[in-house]
Amino acid sequence: MLGAFAPGRVINPKLVRSQLMGGMLWGLGQALLEGNRMDPRQGRWGASSLGDYLVPVNADAPEVTVEVVEVEDRGVNTLGVKGVGEIGQVAVAAALANAVFNATGRRIRELPLSAELVMDRAPVPA
Repeated sequence: MLGAFAPGRVINPKLVRSQLMGGMLWGLGQALLEGNRMDPRQGRWGASSLGDYLVPVNADAPEVTVEVVEVEDRGVNTLGVKGVGEIGQVAVAAALANAVFNATGRRIRELPLSAELVMDRAPVPA
């Protein structure tokens, strides 16, 4: 995975890269694993604990590269700094859904992206 971000002024580069990488891996989990359906008979979530809920682990993580472009932005605040806690997550699911579309011709608009969703749908023209 490769992510390029312009977070304003970077005060702590190691922390910024770590936060962005964590967000990218969070997005990976959201896009591919983190689905939880309601049990219609019980009226409860199917995965009721983190033991039942799928999240990515180190073995699931691809190589992640984070590029940071410092941009002076005094409009945000006098220091020109911004938060980077969740911004790494934003585009991951869309990028993976577009990769599935490019590979299969099938546009999936549900998360998580699963093999069942890819195989059960007829191709949709772009």
